[in-house]
Amino acid sequence: MGTDIIIIGLLVVLLLLLASGFWVGLTLGAVGLAGLFLLGGESAASLTGTALWSSINSWPLTAMPLFLFMGEILFRARLADDMFQGLTPWMNRIPGRLLHANIVGCGILAAIVGSSGVCAATVGRMSLPELRRQGYDETLMIGTLSGSGTLGLLIPPSIMMIVYGVAGQVSIARLFIAGLIPGLIIMALFMAYVMFWALRHPEKVPAAPENLKFLEKIRRSSRLIPTILLIIAVIGSIYGGYATPTEAAVLGVVGSLLLAAINGTLDRGTFVNSVIGGVRTTVLIMMILAGASVLSALMDYSGLPHKLAAAVTAMELSTGMLLFGLAILYLILGCFLDGVSMIVATTAVVLPMISAAGVDLVWFGIYLIVLIELAQLTPPIGFNLYILQAMTGKDLMFVARASLPFFMLLLLTLLILSIWPNAVLFLPEMLVAR
Repeated sequence: MGTDIIIIGLLVVLLLLLASGFWVGLTLGAVGLAGLFLLGGESAASLTGTALWSSINSWPLTAMPLFLFMGEILFRARLADDMFQGLTPWMNRIPGRLLHANIVGCGILAAIVGSSGVCAATVGRMSLPELRRQGYDETLMIGTLSGSGTLGLLIPPSIMMIVYGVAGQVSIARLFIAGLIPGLIIMALFMAYVMFWALRHPEKVPAAPENLKFLEKIRRSSRLIPTILLIIAVIGSIYGGYATPTEAAVLGVVGSLLLAAINGTLDRGTFVNSVIGGVRTTVLIMMILAGASVLSALMDYSGLPHKLAAAVTAMELSTGMLLFGLAILYLILGCFLDGVSMIVATTAVVLPMISAAGVDLVWFGIYLIVLIELAQLTPPIGFNLYILQAMTGKDLMFVARASLPFFMLLLLTLLILSIWPNAVLFLPEMLVAR
């Protein structure tokens, strides 16, 4: 009982420190180290060293800096300009017209940068001035950007999937494949909502310009097509079993360098800034993973996760009730923590409970990432809300109201995945079968 009281007390301190804005990695590590010294005494140093080494000595983790580097290169290669100009000719005959360019654009960019905020900000920089010029409804302009920006967390290659895979010892390749159908479901729901809204409010959608011929559409999309082909090659090499995620990331880096060189944007400044951007983000995530590994070592040493798993099993909760409870927990955590911190701070406690309930860890990983997407749209730390507030000059409540329909559609996605788990597991099981 004394051990449990110490652990619970330390967890309360942890949540208070995180809510106060302390550095996440250092906070996780400090609380874990304090607990190991309180419970483990002389063995604390050995446990800490082993945990830190095992957290960074992971071959699957090497895919993360490579994918980040790939995204940084393409991000600086005028991709946003090419993407918006290439997408707009194909959207003019769909109800809602260029509003769909926000959704599809974020979906494409998600496969490159793996960041929710970067997706919303990058596409928004291109689309907002043009949509305003043409007279589109500002509520839908903002809502489509904030909602679709969350795709950066789900559509592979996703940094969140790599973090979850390493933290939970789950196949990253299976997670990448598992995210494809849910990502497309979310895009389809968003586009369906925009079409429904446009049909109900036709007066708020500008008239379509003259329809372009097919060859003219191809010409305007010519600079976007190579990037899409690169994304397909990277994801396809994993899905086809031709490359591991790390090998596919190398392919992505080489391909992005070639594309940047071909379109004339690869110079010394672009390369150096891409390296610095990738290293900065990698170090930030690695610090969080290292701190979380010490906290996980404390959890393992105390045996609390296994006790909780046994307690949950004894309560005979239905799987649905367990997932509902965890959804509430993560939505609350999302008000204070970023996605990486939410994953690494909870896997040591949550995954044993999920395993004991018989839930597939790949499926739960996608379920968890959709919950983290929801957190991007919830104050007080809804990153997408703040990004759109800064870009549009609107107050936070206006941005939150504009994002509400897309928040509800993400909740609907959770329900769909719960009722139809094969939406997540179909492709990974096919991959294993091959």
